[in-house]
This record gives sequence, structure tokens and C-alpha cells, in this order.
Amino acid sequence: MPRGKGYRQAQALKRRQMDTKSLEVELLPSCDRSGTGFRHRARRWPKSPHTGKTFKLTIPVESPDKKFVLVIGDSHLRAIVDGFVQMPDSCLSFGYLSVPGAKAAELTTEIKQRVLPRLPDVVCLLAPSNNLDCRIPEAGKDFQILLNHLLTLCPKVFVLDFPPRLSHEVSVQEHLRMMYRTVSAEMGVKYSSVAENFPLNRLELWSTDGVHLSDTDSMGIFTQLLWQTAYLYIETASKKPQVSPKRSSTARVFPKVAVIGEKPIRPQPNLFEWTTVTPGNKVKCWFLYDSQLYRPITFSVLVYNIHVITIWRW
Repeated sequence: MPRGKGYRQAQALKRRQMDTKSLEVELLPSCDRSGTGFRHRARRWPKSPHTGKTFKLTIPVESPDKKFVLVIGDSHLRAIVDGFVQMPDSCLSFGYLSVPGAKAAELTTEIKQRVLPRLPDVVCLLAPSNNLDCRIPEAGKDFQILLNHLLTLCPKVFVLDFPPRLSHEVSVQEHLRMMYRTVSAEMGVKYSSVAENFPLNRLELWSTDGVHLSDTDSMGIFTQLLWQTAYLYIETASKKPQVSPKRSSTARVFPKVAVIGEKPIRPQPNLFEWTTVTPGNKVKCWFLYDSQLYRPITFSVLVYNIHVITIWRW
């Protein structure tokens, strides 16, 4: 029996419904945002044969009345090194080692290969933000190795927090900061935070890549924070009280003083003075010897039936 037109239409509708499958898509808030600020085009730097990263080392002219602060970091320092952003003129002189794209382990390698013409008074390490793509425990170990090497070069080291990014999840950045802060505290190194100075809702503070700060709106804030942190660190270190050496707990020995003089002479008793001895008193006495027999005279004969004894006192 031939099918009607209605049957054919129903079959066609059924096939269309089977071909068209509904896809449930969960829309997640994207963290890959771009800023609206301006950033100068990067200049060409030499490439390191050790890490394959570009780098630039600048050392200021030596000034006896200024403290030399060496700042070590990644591409966040590039605008300062290229001269697009100026540091405040003060009693501090800043030198820089910038290695764009370098992680903590690569920064350690580059520092070992560089020869400084003079040692800095203070070293400022910009916390490496390129480790955001690594596992947090691994980043913590590499960061500890980096700090250990810096402390061998200069005993005065502090860490400046990396600026926040629009291109990464906030939670991941906070976890990395917590790891850096924990490692710094365990090693006795000061860690200064800067993230609260860059609100994430102000897109003009970042360049269009969402990673770097804009040269016009936020790098001025960053340089002020860098200068202020370095100045306060130097002032605090110079005012730290000196610890007096601990005295040993050995017992003190006092010398013995010998007084040399004449020995006091005890007065001799008068042998011809009579002394009365009552019961209960003790005195020294002497005995009479018979000159012929060389034996003492029996004392009992002298004291027989006598309650009070009269003798010579010795």
C-alpha cells in the first residue's frame, strides 16, 4: 500500500531531528584579556648562547655618594633598560640585568655567566613570572636555587613581587606568589608585594598583550614602587642594631691573695697563777714527773676526796 504525503513529511522531519544534535556548551569566563595601554616596541638585544634568550646588562657610573642597587628580572624591566621609562633621581643608582622570557632556572644560568665590573650594595630580584606555566613545587625549587646563588654574590637581597597579568588565572598567580613568599621567608629574604597597586579592572594599566604593564600609565607606578622598596630596605638595614658578641659562660676565676706578715703570738699563760676549776669546765693541765723514776706522779693522790681541784693552768 503506497504511503501518503503526510507519512513522507513525518519521516523527513524525523531525519532532520536526528541529524541536528544539540550541543551544551558551558561558557567560562575568559582570563585571556588584553589591555588598552601603550608599550614601546622592543629594541634588539644580543642573544645569550647559554639560554637562547636575549639579555642586556647595564651598570651605572660609580658614584661614591650613591648606593648601587642591581635589579635582576625578565621583560618587565625592558622599558627601563631601553630608557623609555626613567627611575626617580635620588641617592640610589640602579643597574639592571634583564632577560626577557627567562624563568628562575634560566636567570640563575645567566647570572653565573655575567661578570660584574663592581659588586652591588643591594640586589633586587624581580620575582620571575614566567614560571606561571610550570608546576608550582618545581617553580619553588628553582626560585630557591636562584636566591641561594644571589646570596653568595651579595648578602643584602630582597625580592619584589611580579606585576599581575591579565593573561593568566588570578588563582594561579596567587599560588605562585605564595610559594615565592614562603621560600623567601624560610631563607630570611624580604618579599615585597606590588599586586594591590594594579587593579585588574583598569585595562589601561596593561599593554595589548595582557602581560606587560603599559609604559604610559603603569610603569611610572612600578618604578616608584621599585625605588621606594629599595630605599626602605637600605634604610632598615643600616639602622639594624649591631649584635654584641656573646660572652662565654665559663666560670670566672678570682686570684688568691696571700697576705704575708708576722704570725700573731699567743700570750703565754702565767704558770704561777692559780686557777679554780669547777665541775663541767675543761682546761689543759700538766703532770708532775718524779725526777728519779721519770714517771708522772699519780694524779689521783692529789685529787682524792676533793670536790674542787686546784691545778696550774697550761
